Amino acid sequence: MRFEDALFNWLQIQLVAEGRPDDGAAADTRDFFLQILTEDHHVTDIVIEKTDDSMIHVRYRKEGSSKIQMIPREAGEQLLNDINENPKYN
Repeated sequence: MRFEDALFNWLQIQLVAEGRPDDGAAADTRDFFLQILTEDHHVTDIVIEKTDDSMIHVRYRKEGSSKIQMIPREAGEQLLNDINENPKYN
């Protein structure tokens, strides 16, 4: 899996796991993408650093350097919004 895809997928499911703390499937899926990021792409210390009106800032370490990736907020939050809007998941 490409790094950008793994990072985006991790972000979306991380937001779902935070928004639905009792959702074990979300936590398991988040851990799966975290494993891809750490094992395949050698990423450590990944966190959502901040969220502003338009972007989500994800900070991580890779190859000994601290890096930041900014992802459009609307795209990052889309999965959680879709789940929350579908009554069969609530």
